[in-house]
Parts: sequence; C-alpha cells; structure tokens
Amino acid sequence: MRRLAKVELHLHLEGAAPPAFIRGLAAEKHMDISGIFAAEGGYAWKDFPHFLKVYEAASSVLRTPADYRRLLLAVAEERAADGVLYGEIFLSPDFCGGGELAAWRDYLGAMAEAAREAEATLGITLRGVVTAVRHFGPEQARRAALCAAETAGDFICGFGIGGDETVLSPADFSWGFDCAREAGLGLTAHAGEWRGPEGIRDSLAAWAPSRLGHGVRAIEDLALVDLLAEREIHLELCPGSNLALGLYPDIRHHPVAELERRGVKLSISTDDPPFFRTSLAKEFAALHRAFDWEEPQFRRIALQALDAAFCDPDTRKRITAKLEG
Repeated sequence: MRRLAKVELHLHLEGAAPPAFIRGLAAEKHMDISGIFAAEGGYAWKDFPHFLKVYEAASSVLRTPADYRRLLLAVAEERAADGVLYGEIFLSPDFCGGGELAAWRDYLGAMAEAAREAEATLGITLRGVVTAVRHFGPEQARRAALCAAETAGDFICGFGIGGDETVLSPADFSWGFDCAREAGLGLTAHAGEWRGPEGIRDSLAAWAPSRLGHGVRAIEDLALVDLLAEREIHLELCPGSNLALGLYPDIRHHPVAELERRGVKLSISTDDPPFFRTSLAKEFAALHRAFDWEEPQFRRIALQALDAAFCDPDTRKRITAKLEG
C-alpha cells in the first residue's frame, strides 16, 4: 500500500506534525507541553473539543518561519514515504503570524522554500491552501482570506475553512470566500462532519465551493448525495479521522463505499494523521479489507483527486503522467 502512488487533498500542516518533532521543538524552546502526550509518545486527547485544544497546544511551539520550514520538510518526508506524489496542505495565517499580512509573507516564504526543497530531494509536489479557523470568528476569517488573496500564486492555490463546524453559520464567513474567489483561488470547506446534511446545504449555498472537507453526513440525505454527484462536488474523505472521532464505529459502517457507488467524486486523505494514528497506507489497507478495493480502484481515486486539485494545468499534467506511468 505504501508503494501505490497517491494524491492527498486534506491535510492540516500542524495536525501532521510528528509528536517527536513537536516534543523536540518544545525542548529547544524550554516549553512544557508534556500534558498533550500519551505514555507511548503520541498525542493524547479524549473528544473533539479536547482534540482542538491539544492541536492548538502543539501548534504553540511553532513560533517562527524557521519552525514552519522545518515542520513542512518533516511532513513532506513522511508524505513522500507514504507514496504521495502530490499533496495540498492546509495552512492557517492565524498560526503563522496571527493573521498579519506582513508576518504571513515571511512564514509563507519559508514554507514555499521548504516545498521547493522537498520537490527537488523527495520528488513530492506540495501546494498550500490557506485555511480560516471557524471558531476564531468571522473577523479572523477575513484576515485569513486577505492573506490568501494577497499571496495567491504558484504555491498558494486555494482557500477554505476548518475548525468547529457547529460555530456560527456559513453566511457569517461569506466575505472571505468571495475575496478568495475574486483572487482566483480554489474553494473548499469543512462541512458535514459535526453538522448533518443541513450544514452541507448551507455551506454550498453560502460559499459555492468545488470541494468539501469530509461531507460524510450527506449520506443521511440521499437527495443531497444525488446533488453532490450531479454538481461534481468533490469530497475530501478522511475515514480514519471519522472513526477516531467517533462518527462511525468501524470502517464497514463508514459511508465511503456507498458515496462512491452513488457517483460522488471523492478522494482519501488523513486529516491529522499522528493524532488519529493513521497514514494513507493504513487508510488504503482498511478500504481494501472492508470493501475489496484493489489497485485499479485506488489509481482511479488518485486521478479523481488530481482532477479536483487546485494546482495549475502544467502541474496537473505532470502528476497525471506519473500516476498513469
């Protein structure tokens, strides 16, 4: 499964930070964050609100552009070892300079440099999707969108929103999506994870994204599933994340196979892999065991993911050749 060529569209940079990396960086800075780690060394959290707190505590040790450069290289190395040829990483200006544009440019420069180094040394192509944090509120989301719009280009290719989906309504964040759209960025949004189908419908109406992060609870409204298939709204599915957070009891109860059977465009990603003790190879292996998915199916899903990617046409053509080669 590790050898299969993969495309990953839903990965939070801080959420992909190896625990050993965060622990080592905290030691360098003489910060005590030992409470966020389990006895065996991984991250320790008990439910989604606590997960968000642990995530933010781990992110607190990342304080400089140099820290983010090191982090992106560490994450790129793990993704390349997992067979990822192309990946889009969610980046938040809230964690990279507090949403200030000048500071964001410094952080972004460091991360873009790391992405170029990773491509040269590891053969993995990475792009950034600026992501607002919903529970930080609409004003912070506006600042994130401005950061995205002002730095749109080769590396920054999209804009989205994550965080606590139950906070406020999609309409409260419409300004940011309009700003990003005018800048020519692709649009994605977390929806249909902690709110039901109505959350997806509200998000589609307010933001008109071409992709949705998760979106699994669409399965509770088959008319909505048909709508997603008809409009070719791509779902960035993260089954291991959904299982870890308790949305479904096991992979056989996850709607991934039914959504695919009903014609919904989708891809497989890991979300925050060390938090959920997963990898793309583990995700693929679980899908193989539960639904008998074989190599041709995984290759088709990788191509489907690349078709939904926000990268430029030349990059898509180059990665497609690798996938089909």
